[in-house]
Amino acid sequence: MAAKGGRVALVAALALVCALAGLVGCASASDGNLVAAGERTLRVGVRSDVVGFGYLNETTGKYYGLEIDIAEEMASRLGFSDVEFATVLPETRKDMLMNGEIDCLVACYSIAESRQKNFDFSAAYYADNSVIVVENSSLVDDVEDLKGLTFGTMAGSNTAPQLVIKLTESGFTSGEALSASEDNSDVQFDTFHLVQMASYQELAQALEEGRIDAACMDGSIAKTYMSSDRSILDFTIDTQKYGVATQKDSALSQPVAEAVQGMLDDGTIARLTDKWN
Repeated sequence: MAAKGGRVALVAALALVCALAGLVGCASASDGNLVAAGERTLRVGVRSDVVGFGYLNETTGKYYGLEIDIAEEMASRLGFSDVEFATVLPETRKDMLMNGEIDCLVACYSIAESRQKNFDFSAAYYADNSVIVVENSSLVDDVEDLKGLTFGTMAGSNTAPQLVIKLTESGFTSGEALSASEDNSDVQFDTFHLVQMASYQELAQALEEGRIDAACMDGSIAKTYMSSDRSILDFTIDTQKYGVATQKDSALSQPVAEAVQGMLDDGTIARLTDKWN
């Protein structure tokens, strides 16, 4: 009977996960948004706030990082003469790609089954673990110390649903949601509170101010907000694999996939990763 109850709780958790992730199907982008043959400029959506991956120097107006180098090399191999970078956020990147405002995403965008319904992905060019960051002053040393406390994640990322799944599977929670805001940005579970915030900067600030007790994000992003006053718990939420995303079934999808695979095969991506690590 207990096992059955556990399955019911997990099903309930998964249902909420779908809501958190916004997994409701979206219409495919129209062919009219595809890059025209012979187009000289490749429009790439990138992050501007992740040091080492995609970072915008507002003084020079230039982007730097691993994903910037990957995008430039990929564009060159595809025959484009120029790359135009556009800053994307977790809450805007999906719509920007679907609406044709950009041609592809190279923006710490993890390959996920839910996203593959709407987009094509290249092979993964980087693997990263999503982690839990705490303030040392909280005296939290283990995820079990966070029972009854507040976790924070970034809105628009996969971290919230993955966290619920992992905590449910580990027995930390039954996965039962006691209450939730209309947009699921604030959910009270049986053993913890989950809030989603608009930016990683806000997430880091909330952790410092004590409005949340744990900040959950990809390890590569966490590096930007670490200090001697913070620690990463020995607990992996999930492994993220970043890929280049293109519109579903677009003319650009296969060439992008082939270019990225070529960069993996000849060691280019390994060399660029070493450069930025």
